[in-house]
Amino acid sequence: MAGCGAALACVAVVRVSAACLALAVLPLAGCAQEAAPAAVGPERAAAAVPPSSADRPLPALLAAMSSATAQATPLPAQVVRPRALTPRTKAPAPAPAPPAVPGAPAGWQWRSVSLGKPNRGRLRLGVELPASGPHHLTWDAPLQRSPSRPWRRWGTDRLVWTVQAVAASYRAAHPEAPPLLVGDLSRPTGGVFDRRYGGLGHASHQNGRDVDVFYPRKDRLPIAPQRPADVDRRLAQDLVDRFVAAGAQFVFVGPRLDLKGPEGVVQELVHHDDHLHVRLR
Repeated sequence: MAGCGAALACVAVVRVSAACLALAVLPLAGCAQEAAPAAVGPERAAAAVPPSSADRPLPALLAAMSSATAQATPLPAQVVRPRALTPRTKAPAPAPAPPAVPGAPAGWQWRSVSLGKPNRGRLRLGVELPASGPHHLTWDAPLQRSPSRPWRRWGTDRLVWTVQAVAASYRAAHPEAPPLLVGDLSRPTGGVFDRRYGGLGHASHQNGRDVDVFYPRKDRLPIAPQRPADVDRRLAQDLVDRFVAAGAQFVFVGPRLDLKGPEGVVQELVHHDDHLHVRLR
């Protein structure tokens, strides 16, 4: 019985080796044939293998198995669909929308930084108001001429945009009126703007949020008014209303012009009978 068991094991090894050869692994078949007789002995292996397979030479055996494989019905190929790649990292969250600013373009992001207080502050990333534009001119009060010197007209990007937007809407409503006449804003980096820089100087105008705008004249001349009688009060009131609607924190006006506005926002202040002083938040 022990001899029969060994013979059956040998037959199994030979058949496994033949299957390997059918897959074109020829070196492994040779190794299997050499290893199988060594495990059970040459005599027992020859006696246990059936004559139909053991007596056939190796090339004939390979040819027969290849023919059988070729005649077998092929299995249908399985269609493998590529899997969608999943990104390992999530898409970045959308940036938060900038805070709403009255009159500002939708989605606009302001870059300028107003530091400190209007009477003790600085300006970072300021913007220069152009010397003139389609709807505005600039006026240099100490020199009494237009345009103003470049270093006198710097402000936050929001302030410069607001001045130009109000000027455009004002001219659209009053095409017969002269362009808006803009005075001092701040110096390029803010800071002190007192008498050393000409005229009466400014206690504020230090952090890019303040601007002086001269009242329209009755005679339509594009120069600053010299006395309250020169001022077209109807157009001056219209300018006050437009700057309030644009989000002004304060609008300082002359005490002799009787200009009105929301309490706490529009305030009378000496030395402002020739111009209004706008401060944004």
